[in-house]
Amino acid sequence: MCGIFAYLNYLVEKDRKFILDTLLTGLSRLEYRVSALILGLRLCRVSQMTPVSCITVGVAIDSDKEGEFLIYKEVGKVSSLKKKIFADKNLDFQKTFVSHTSMAHTRWATHGQPSERNSHPHRSDPQNSFLVVHNGIITNYKELRAVLEKKGYVFESDTDTECIAKLAKYLYDSSKNIGFVSLIKAVVKELEGAFAIIVKSKHYPNQVVAARRGSPLLIGVKTAKKLKVDFVDVEFGNVEADKLVEEEGNLLTPNDPQHPKIIRTQSRAFLSEDGLPQPIEYFLASDPSAVVEHTKRVLYLEDNDIATINEGELHIHRLKRDDGISSFRNIQTLEMELAEIMKGSFDHFMQKEIYEQPESVVNTMRGRVNFDDHTVNLGGLKSYLPTIRRCRRIVFVACGTSFHSCIATRAIFEELTEIPTNLELASDFLDRRTPIFRDDVCIFVSQSGETADTILALRYCLERGALCVGITNTVGSSISRETHCGVHINAGPEIGVASTKAYTSQYLALLMMALMLSADRISMAERRKQIIDDLYNLPKRIKETLALDAEIRGLCEEKLVKEKSLLLMGRGFQNATCLEGALKIKELSYMHSEGILAGELKHGPLALIDENMPVILVMTKDSLYPKVQSALQQVTARKGHPIIICNEGDTNISNQFRTIRVPQVVDCLQGIINIIPLQLMSYHIAVKRGVDVDFPRNLAKSVTVE
Repeated sequence: MCGIFAYLNYLVEKDRKFILDTLLTGLSRLEYRVSALILGLRLCRVSQMTPVSCITVGVAIDSDKEGEFLIYKEVGKVSSLKKKIFADKNLDFQKTFVSHTSMAHTRWATHGQPSERNSHPHRSDPQNSFLVVHNGIITNYKELRAVLEKKGYVFESDTDTECIAKLAKYLYDSSKNIGFVSLIKAVVKELEGAFAIIVKSKHYPNQVVAARRGSPLLIGVKTAKKLKVDFVDVEFGNVEADKLVEEEGNLLTPNDPQHPKIIRTQSRAFLSEDGLPQPIEYFLASDPSAVVEHTKRVLYLEDNDIATINEGELHIHRLKRDDGISSFRNIQTLEMELAEIMKGSFDHFMQKEIYEQPESVVNTMRGRVNFDDHTVNLGGLKSYLPTIRRCRRIVFVACGTSFHSCIATRAIFEELTEIPTNLELASDFLDRRTPIFRDDVCIFVSQSGETADTILALRYCLERGALCVGITNTVGSSISRETHCGVHINAGPEIGVASTKAYTSQYLALLMMALMLSADRISMAERRKQIIDDLYNLPKRIKETLALDAEIRGLCEEKLVKEKSLLLMGRGFQNATCLEGALKIKELSYMHSEGILAGELKHGPLALIDENMPVILVMTKDSLYPKVQSALQQVTARKGHPIIICNEGDTNISNQFRTIRVPQVVDCLQGIINIIPLQLMSYHIAVKRGVDVDFPRNLAKSVTVE
């Protein structure tokens, strides 16, 4: 689990304290949003109460002496590193720098035990010739390490990242007068896997080179004057400057002599409106939440981009010219506000985000739903509606909570559009190499837009000619850029690892998509009108459900906090509610919980039911209500005592049962209402158990490697 951040100032005088505060604040924003290789987390040995023991953090800043760097590392959260740095009495915090380069990293152990020696930044040698911070996985690091060890390089850590620094040192020593960009191009050529890296070197003072492939990386720009252009050209250099990359072949395999040389051309510099260098600050980060308090002007690097910052100028390079990627990178304006990534008066980000759902669903619908004429208009899909309507099937591809939002809306998609609809977990979809055809429409759902398995599935489908649609919460993310069309759910920043408002907004966005696709079907006009009428009242109904918070907290303290297992049962539209509720409870409170389709009760799960097994039954009114009543009878016949989520005014529920009564809405929207008590339940159980709600152990907000 990693997050990277870098800060550079050019002709902007800043003292060391400001630089360190900027780095540490950036890292603290990334603590909730770093990426992870979940399987690698088995290396971590954490107790329920101390999930931070798998985290290491580190920073690298310029020393008082030119060409020397100071590196600080710590096991624990950013606050621990901050104490360590500011306790250093030999460090002059008042020293100012007109130009300075610095970088930082927060890591959840994937390769190597959590320790200072395994934390970033990693160095090439004791002289710190090259320093690297890295987010992702280098899959061929063992081969690279073996080659470099044979050449006499001594490794200091167990990580995959250190081979990047050592490789840069080896290639630098093997070449004469090579430029920093050409050197990193040669390094990137050797790497396999998903990564975003930032490199600085004593051989190239006040320069930083960054590269990405698979893992997200953006650059924030802050200036006093207006920039000459609102984009940055991609440069391809000249053949001689890239001689090492093109002619010397690969470290592990020799170059193909038949491979043609790449011809490059020079692009314009990154200058001010008057054409002169100007005071400027750059912020490089894995996520926009780390830069939004400094600047809202950002550009997103594409896969295989190599960015260099030198003397205040930003240049972007690529290894290949004709690879179908745009020849410029737009500088975009972030719509995120700093207040959105702060807790405010709430105790935890998750609590805040649960309570933001009345507003987040309004933002998802704003400008898209006309309640007067009962129509839905999703601008991002408008040009592709005829293609989608005549497709032979719709394939949903997602992971985790996003997958549950697809389950929740599959039935209404099939009902309104009468198009066959398949559901695919992205990782399994890739493992099976699922057949995809040109007349398929594939919908990729991801909160961050950077989920590695989902992106790989997207590229798999693009290669096979399918129309690809993205549903994401992050403007400028890989999925939003690489799909043909899509919908931004506009839920606002979600900081807590456990997704709450993103789930309800994904649910809503998919439902609106189904409504829009069925607009030409007269037979569904009354059904669409019923759904859109209830969409108008949805924010009010969510607020009414949130008012049950105190009741749910008391129920958790009385019935659930000390339990070791929990079963959630539902049917139809509420199957997804049970799966998502069980996921929230297990990831936050570390209690085993399982979502069960009530129709499968007799096919095994019924064996678990007795007077000691806590059960939650979702039993709101819809066409399957009688069948869920049957499931209730089966549970009570085995001495079970279920907690029932039911509608207000439902007189069919006996007073002997503990109930959570929620407002009634149309059946396909009821899942949005029903998930909120389960979100609150998972939150309160976790709080009472004393675990970190926003930062559950072994998990990450955005899983950006396989």
